[in-house]
Amino acid sequence: MTNDIKRRRFVGAGSGMALAAAAGGLVQAPAARAAEAGSAGEAGAAGAQATGVTVVPADSRYPDLTSGMNQRWQARPEKIVLPRTTAEVVAAVREAVTTSKQLSVVSGGHCFEDFVFNADIKINIKLSLMNQVSFDTAMNAFCVGGGATLLDVYEALYEGWGVTIPGGICHSVGVGGHITGGGFGNLSRQHGLTVDHLHAVEVVVVNADGTVRSVIAARDSTEARLRDLFWAHTGGGGGSFGIVTRFWFRTPGATGGPESLLPKAPSEIYLTLANWPWEKVTQDGFSRLVTYWGKWLEQNNTAGTTAGSLYSWLLLNHRDSGSLGAVVQLDASLPNAAAVLSDFLAGMDLALGLSSATRRSSGVLDSAYTTTKLQPWLRGTRYIGSISATQLDPTTRGIHKSSHLRTATPQRQIDAMYRNLTNTELPSPFAGIVLSASGGRIASVSPTATAVAQRDAIMKTNFESLWYDTKDDAKNIAWVRNAFSEVYADTGGVPVPNGVTDGCYINYPDGDLSDPAVNTSGVPWHDLYWKGNYARLQQVKRAWDPRNIFHHRQSIRP
Repeated sequence: MTNDIKRRRFVGAGSGMALAAAAGGLVQAPAARAAEAGSAGEAGAAGAQATGVTVVPADSRYPDLTSGMNQRWQARPEKIVLPRTTAEVVAAVREAVTTSKQLSVVSGGHCFEDFVFNADIKINIKLSLMNQVSFDTAMNAFCVGGGATLLDVYEALYEGWGVTIPGGICHSVGVGGHITGGGFGNLSRQHGLTVDHLHAVEVVVVNADGTVRSVIAARDSTEARLRDLFWAHTGGGGGSFGIVTRFWFRTPGATGGPESLLPKAPSEIYLTLANWPWEKVTQDGFSRLVTYWGKWLEQNNTAGTTAGSLYSWLLLNHRDSGSLGAVVQLDASLPNAAAVLSDFLAGMDLALGLSSATRRSSGVLDSAYTTTKLQPWLRGTRYIGSISATQLDPTTRGIHKSSHLRTATPQRQIDAMYRNLTNTELPSPFAGIVLSASGGRIASVSPTATAVAQRDAIMKTNFESLWYDTKDDAKNIAWVRNAFSEVYADTGGVPVPNGVTDGCYINYPDGDLSDPAVNTSGVPWHDLYWKGNYARLQQVKRAWDPRNIFHHRQSIRP
């Protein structure tokens, strides 16, 4: 089973970002990253002596810095700037403004679209050297550099203070895009979205007269304009308002020392991998599985309960992959956790008609198709982020499309999924449809409290394909486009917000949404991402980036 599971890319929270995030960077030892810092001003002053790096085409490092994880998108910038301080970001942006050269910024490089890497980019600002994680005593919040990866954050927060943020499973994703797009992950049904714990951002912005400066915008800023700028970074996506050089995290209402200001990371988690061979799956069984999975989420959606905290990914891989799969995580300390998990897993086997003799392992019922391990939280987090052979592979090409669903998947959509997953068009074996759970604590926040509008969705979907050779571009792109348009054929080929579907996820950006030949719904791309929140995002754009310096194909329009 494990070898089959490794063939799949677990795409999720971590994947993608409206403005990508940089892989790696210079990763300090956890102890160094967890050291306490002083105030925000002191941190900036201390860093002012640091010297960033500039890479030009003649530099041997240049080829490594002109693309991200998706090799479909390439750039040939005149220079790549790797700053170490906010002041150096300000200088790089000032150069782009005064010379009228288009810039882009990368934190981890996981952007699904060409927003960061394209032929028009002349100056690329890569934040990977700004990856520090510390506790800021003046702000009474945890400070995270804009180039840190999720694993940087998980290790530093957990090893230093025993806390965490509910971010994605792909640990090489950078925080820059993940957070600004409203990132989510395996702890989100238990603790909400990452932005539900965001306290402040430091942003490099450009004024109407072309001057460049940095500002700190917080949830509790006294100035309304600053509160609006903060709000725009709680799901408005990257690349629209400025460059975030630092994030501060503190759960609203939390008091006490650092150890009580963010969610406690679980001591141990149940981590389940499920694998069902396609040759044993009938069309009726497939339908029952997808229906059961969605109905279970509908019926177990209460924040604060054990079932409402269970997180699951359902991996509907193309038949050529050989199997369907699932990943399930649950905090083992929650009441009746083993029983809740066992019942959920048994229900998936039964839906497929593949129930079999079971054995009890780590307090959870295992079957011939599911294996559950009781893992320390950080070890399990590292494990689930790295078990897929393609997840961290920087040589793949890809296409992705997303949707939010407010109910279990309707039968007509399930039938369309099955047709496309079992067709003989032979896309990549890494093609499929990934369903990821939502709801729980996520749904306890108002759709206007942050820029994330889809608060009552119970799941996200990601239609995807990954491959290696340019000659396979056409068939893989066509497969994903066809599958997506057929599933949402009733609403113009896209998941129009209604009683069932609820638009798309900005961190899984999809350039086709802007094409009226593909999106025939009449609903513009920005309303699919942000619904009624778009008008306020435009107001913030006009106030903070009136010259539209920070833009890409699907950035907020002034």
